[in-house]
This record gives sequence, structure tokens and C-alpha cells, in this order.
Amino acid sequence: MPRLTASVAEKFARIALGHVSREFPHKLDHVLRDASDVKRPRELHPIFYGSFDWHSCVHGYWLLVRVRQLFPNLPAAAEIRALLDEQMTSAHVAGECAYLAQPSTRGFERPYGWAWLLKLAAQLTAGEDPDSKRWSLILEPLAHDFAHRFLEFLPKATYPTRTGTHFNSAFALTLALDWAVGTRDRDLETLIRSKALAWFENDAACKAWEPGGDDFLSPALMEMELMRRVLPAGAFAAWRDRFLPQLAERRPGTLFTPATVSDRSDGKIAHLDGLNLSRAWCWRGLAATWPEADLRHAIALEAAEIHLESALPHLTSDYMGEHWLATFALLALDSGAAHGH
Repeated sequence: MPRLTASVAEKFARIALGHVSREFPHKLDHVLRDASDVKRPRELHPIFYGSFDWHSCVHGYWLLVRVRQLFPNLPAAAEIRALLDEQMTSAHVAGECAYLAQPSTRGFERPYGWAWLLKLAAQLTAGEDPDSKRWSLILEPLAHDFAHRFLEFLPKATYPTRTGTHFNSAFALTLALDWAVGTRDRDLETLIRSKALAWFENDAACKAWEPGGDDFLSPALMEMELMRRVLPAGAFAAWRDRFLPQLAERRPGTLFTPATVSDRSDGKIAHLDGLNLSRAWCWRGLAATWPEADLRHAIALEAAEIHLESALPHLTSDYMGEHWLATFALLALDSGAAHGH
């Protein structure tokens, strides 16, 4: 199984440092109300203007924060610190908050970008070093803005979105739950847990009709990752066995077969490398829910390894993947028993 070593973390950091401050090319999520709204990314978003789009920039910063916390002596650590000191300022955070305050931004980055901003904030909150604590306090107003958006939106969300792209509900709740637990936001934590149960508790015999042509998340495995965090160990084991009753026979087969990526210069098709990495993340987490003597433990780890090996060589094949894939590689390599039962 590939491992997260200091040298791998340095490689990931260099990839992210190469794009979080790269303003162009850029794909905006921006509503033009009149000509005064025609602005370049850096004018709209004082911190998160790089990485081709806002959400990728946010999770590029998460990657940098995470590897610096894991490996404080990385050669890139000083450069990461200098970048965060330059970008993570109260004035810049106020600028990001001001953008959200506009009436046209109600659906801005919902829910994927919302979740990643909270994931970044949670990572800073969890850090024990003085820099992380300082940056956490600076970012706090923006995190609370997005937490408030979840609190307003989730009660209205009658149905989950099960697609394998940015709109996936299970992924968003998984990341937002990390923030709610880490910051003791009991209102949001309770809402996320109740919504997850309302949406997914009665699901069974999953057919896993995936992948779609531009998936970077597995609807089936992402739902399992969320429920693994929401349910107590015994209840999750029972739910898991109802949800994928033939897992020991490696069925549905599609969940054990890496997606084929035919053109890595096509941004949508390149998503499929991300699917393979996010499946590996979920499989490794799921493996931790069985004892090592259980055949399904080995089957899940094998599936994770196959998916990792299919995608890791292609993190920088084209900028359409380079601006985000290392984040999902880090999720996969950094996963395992951390949230396991």
C-alpha cells in the first residue's frame, strides 16, 4: 500500500504551492448583476483566487496546512508559513466575507465549497502550533458564515443529491461534520447527523450505478463514509452489511474496478482520476470497520490499493488535474483508522 511519507508530502506541497496563487486560467462561480460586477478573480476573492476555481484553492490551502502539521520539518514548511502569513489576514478574510454578503451569492459554492472551507477551518483549529491557532482565529468569521449557511440550507433540503460531483450531499456533510465536532458546534453537528439519518438510514442493497462520465466521488462509498462517522459502531456494521450485502464477493463489481481516464486534458474526464483517489480514501476508512481477520478487511484494503495505484502517477499530467488531484491523494493516504470504529 502506498504510504504518506515526508517525501510524498513534500511533493504534494510543491504541487499546491504551484497553483494556489496562480490566478489564471480561472473558472468563476460568479453572478453578474451589472457591469460593475465584472472583476478578475483576485478582486473578488482576496485569498482564494488561484487553483482554477475557488473551491480548489480552498482545498489546496487545506493540503498545505495538513502536510505542514504532519511534517513540520518539510523543506516546503517555511514557504507554506510565509504564504499563509501573507494571505490569511483579517482584511483578506473580511473581503471573502463581503463577497458572501452580496444577495447574488446565496448558491455560491453550495455545498462543496462550503464544506471545504469548513474542513480547512477545522484543520487549523486542530493544529497545536501557534501559527495554526493564529490563522484559525483569523479565518473564524468566514467559517461561521459558511456554518450558518449549512444551518439555513439543510432544513430545506428535502432530498439528498447523490451525484458523484460537487453537489454530492454525503461528501459535504462528511467534511462539515469534521468542523462541527472539532469546534463543538452542537447545533450544526446535531443537524448534520439527523439529516444524514433521514436521507440514508433506510438505504439497502446498493446497486452502485457508477461511475458517471465526470464523477470524482463515488455516490455509494461516499454515503458509507458519512454513515461510518454518524452511526455508532454496531449500528454502522448492521447498516453497512445491508447496504453492500455482497461485498465479500466483490460485488457490485464496479466499486472494485478503477475508472478509465481517456483524456487528462479534458477537465470533466480528468475527474475520474479523482474518483479513483476518493474511492481509495473511502475503502481505507471502511476497512477499519472490520477486524483484520475478517476477509472483508483485506478486500477493502486491496480495492484501496488498486485505485490508488491507478491514479497516483497522474497527479500532474495536466493542469486540469494538477490544480486539485493532490488534495484527494492526501485524503486517501492520510485516511485509515483516524475515524474508524
